[in-house]
Amino acid sequence: MTRRWWRRPLLPREQRGRLGVMFIHTELLLGGAETLLLELIRHMDRSRFVPRIALLQRSGPLGEAAAAEVPLTTGWLKHKYDAAVIARLGRHLRETETDAVITVGTGGDRMFWGRLAAWHARVPVILSAIHSTGVPHGIELPNRWLTPITDGFIGCAHQHARYLVEQEGCPRNKVFTVPNGVDVDKFRPGDQEKARARMGWSPEWPMAGIVAALRPEKQHVLLIEAWSRVVKVLPHAKLMIVGDGPERTAIERARARYQVEESVWMLGRRDDVPDLLPALDVMVLSSKMEANPASTLEASACGIAVVAPDVGSLGETVLPERTGLLYPGSRPDALAAALVRVLADRPWARQLGVAGRSLVKQRFSLEVMVGGYERLIEGLYDAAWTGKPFLPDDLDAGKPDRSGPVESLVHDATNGSVTESVR
Repeated sequence: MTRRWWRRPLLPREQRGRLGVMFIHTELLLGGAETLLLELIRHMDRSRFVPRIALLQRSGPLGEAAAAEVPLTTGWLKHKYDAAVIARLGRHLRETETDAVITVGTGGDRMFWGRLAAWHARVPVILSAIHSTGVPHGIELPNRWLTPITDGFIGCAHQHARYLVEQEGCPRNKVFTVPNGVDVDKFRPGDQEKARARMGWSPEWPMAGIVAALRPEKQHVLLIEAWSRVVKVLPHAKLMIVGDGPERTAIERARARYQVEESVWMLGRRDDVPDLLPALDVMVLSSKMEANPASTLEASACGIAVVAPDVGSLGETVLPERTGLLYPGSRPDALAAALVRVLADRPWARQLGVAGRSLVKQRFSLEVMVGGYERLIEGLYDAAWTGKPFLPDDLDAGKPDRSGPVESLVHDATNGSVTESVR
């Protein structure tokens, strides 16, 4: 990377002081990427960074929480082809002395107009954080045209970063991996019996749960079909569905069609997910596509075993036979078999959960994610100042080596030698 002619004159970081970081999104919906964004902003080092948010449309359901944390502006894009947003938003970036722009989400207006506005404002660092893979989310051709003005694309797991290079055409030397992370103090093991008693649930029931927006790609209907097979083997098993969205009616119809209304509970949107998760024996996903979902990391942090499709980057967080089970995606028979296997052996499920928490604490904690973003922003700013390249290997070199301890902790946990309670 060489210093671009269009960047504004820069000061070395020790003279510049705190770096202004603008996160650009469309609106803050109830989703994993948006929740992770709020956690990232909340925990960035305020002695080194000044984070802000610019939303092209509305504030969204999480807007009020975000505005309580950082300065937030909305309504920048008047319509889809509103090219004047480049000048309007660019002026805002200059007035706020923004040093780094990070567009949040895969493709779309935020990635297109956000980067053009940053280029117009001569922002030193331009990044795109990508949180999903495949249809319906992808990097469209107009967004690919802007690769030359982009300093980096952020993948949320190593497999996801490879996907961005091999499938989305992002240049290898511009793809950085910053793994999604969760707060392991907020999401932690709890007393299962107390968690169930609070909800009026029996301690004897084998229980699974899914926390995901009710959208087509999450394939809740397929999960209902699989669950109808599970209850034939485990008639007292229960499935908790947390989330809301456009697929609610289809899911309710599937419950009736497969006659599982008594064992499948739709809890809607919940603000007490950290308290609900300890009630489970297993967290399940049925998606046809994923990158590195927050919900499975949160479950593992709570010491809950995970059953998930072998898609996207899930193989990095769900280690087969060690922290959970993977099954071939979009196959209800395979999903049902995996669920039966874990739910029928609840002591084994607890062992898988202990190992999962060890893995998350080492590789997918909030501390790891925030530190990755902070090193990336500073590294690219320094590169813009010096003209020396900052490459993906440079970001990895700044991380502590955790591979050994993780492997040993997971191995010990699955053999029963880690004593942290998950009940």
